[in-house]
Amino acid sequence: MAPTSSSKPRHPPSSAAAVLADSADDAAFATTLAKGLVVLEAFKAGSTLLGNMELSTLTGIPRPTVARLTHTLAELGYLRYDAERSKYRVGARALRMAHPLLAGMQFRQVARPMMQELAHSVRGTVSIGLLDATSMIYVETARSGDVGPHVPDIGMPIPVVMTAMGRAAASTLPPADADRLERNIAAEDAGLWSTFRDNYRAGIAQCKNRGFCTCWGEYMASIHAVAAPLFHASESKQSFSINCGIPAFRLQPGQLEGEIGPRIAALADSIRAIVGQAEPTTTPRKTKKITSGGT
Repeated sequence: MAPTSSSKPRHPPSSAAAVLADSADDAAFATTLAKGLVVLEAFKAGSTLLGNMELSTLTGIPRPTVARLTHTLAELGYLRYDAERSKYRVGARALRMAHPLLAGMQFRQVARPMMQELAHSVRGTVSIGLLDATSMIYVETARSGDVGPHVPDIGMPIPVVMTAMGRAAASTLPPADADRLERNIAAEDAGLWSTFRDNYRAGIAQCKNRGFCTCWGEYMASIHAVAAPLFHASESKQSFSINCGIPAFRLQPGQLEGEIGPRIAALADSIRAIVGQAEPTTTPRKTKKITSGGT
């Protein structure tokens, strides 16, 4: 069904739960479908096996409703029931949903050998991320042997505001989208925005001035990172960036900014040249005040 003329314009949601909570007055909104997706989103790394009571607590959905949803999702193959534990885990069918998205990002296959070469050279990780609401989602990653406690994997989310990858992707956005992203970050977590706002904006300015930005253990204390804008796809409106994370103990003084930053920016240039993407226009963010109320 196509959106009606009265439908509210939507921007990428931070979660299915957030949209569900905001859609009580939307007659075209399929509430039951949304609740099913909320249940699926409750399964995360560290929470891979969940019972109906746990899912009810995590989602705020009544347990009888959760029980119907999990039964249906299991029948469809999106969940799998563990009879011994009386709990559910994500089923293999859920993985199929990612394939059409990843298949549309053919530049990943082109980029991966170059990413692997850099990862081995610096003994770290090199990853491509896609901007999704206030998170970055890993869509490709390469790593050397021992990369420390942070081991990126495809589909893994990390926050935009406190990561080099997020700041580099945000730097590719058109001004109106960039302003909206700031408002959404502030509305979602005012404390996080207040803590990282200045570094976030400084990182975007770094991308404009140097082609990359740095992050000194802000997301994970033991990992330092650099990231470069990759491109903002005009047709899909998707923003990508590429980063390199290295255990802090492996870095020599000045190495992150003096050597690895220029190398990640050069890698971004090479990927764009091969796949025919233009260099993104990166504009330093305005310094106007953004509050948790979104003003």
